[in-house]
Amino acid sequence: MGYSFFAFINRMKYIQRWGLMRSMVPENLQEHCLQTAMIAHMLVKIDNKFYGGSLDPEKACVYALYHDATETITGDLPTPVKYFNEELRENYRVVEDMASKRLVEMLPDDFRKDFEEIIEYEKNDEQYVPYVKAADKISAYFKCIEEENCGNKEFGAAKKTLSDIIGGMEMPCVKYFMENFAPAYLLSLDELQ
Repeated sequence: MGYSFFAFINRMKYIQRWGLMRSMVPENLQEHCLQTAMIAHMLVKIDNKFYGGSLDPEKACVYALYHDATETITGDLPTPVKYFNEELRENYRVVEDMASKRLVEMLPDDFRKDFEEIIEYEKNDEQYVPYVKAADKISAYFKCIEEENCGNKEFGAAKKTLSDIIGGMEMPCVKYFMENFAPAYLLSLDELQ
């Protein structure tokens, strides 16, 4: 039978995000994780280049690539449900921990510790957490812009909430990224060229 880890990870493309929202352009978990990884990578690069940071951008990229991997087992629990109250959030953390352990068990013994460190990076390498979390929010914000660009008003409140969260982050690299890269998301293909 072999090991099923990558077959499970491949199923990220079947996990649809924004389950409670009417989307014009469906987004799956695999797409979201790739975009989050690219943004996290750049956030660390910006921090290193301009703000005295010294973290590894490639490590941030890998953590972000797998940051929602447990959802291949749990599915994507919509944010309003996940954060309904602290008791529910705590119970979901337990479920995520169980899913993380289950995923790691799908690997050969030689790689389990390596991927446990990646999938559970929040416990094992806390200094990267703010970058991946920021990238996750920025990715969601870009999804809201994409939906609005399609004429979908459903994402307006989410966009405002995410904009406020991102604006409140005290990370100069996030401010730099948003000032220099976010405006292009409002442009059409012809305007980008």
